[in-house]
Amino acid sequence: MLRKAVLFKVKPECAAEYVRRHNPAPPEVLKIIKDHGVSNYSIYLHEPTGMLFGYFECENEAELEKIGDYETSIKWWKSNAEVLICDPSDPNKGKEEELREVFHLD
Repeated sequence: MLRKAVLFKVKPECAAEYVRRHNPAPPEVLKIIKDHGVSNYSIYLHEPTGMLFGYFECENEAELEKIGDYETSIKWWKSNAEVLICDPSDPNKGKEEELREVFHLD
């Protein structure tokens, strides 16, 4: 099992909208995520800065990458790109910066 953590940022005026879109998240998106071995998925918002911290566990990288093969996933990412800071080279998905794990305790 792999543990993954990412940082990304919501546009300052869009934090409430990002929260609304995830409560609840679309069931069809959640099914795709779960079907590809993702579990224990949480996203946290640091309201003063708009920084988002995402954590999840997945079975392997190959299954994780398959999530992007679905039109449903692509539409969800594009929708959220409206409220997230995006990398200019990929304006259809929020810019995520993967974090390196330095400590873990079970």
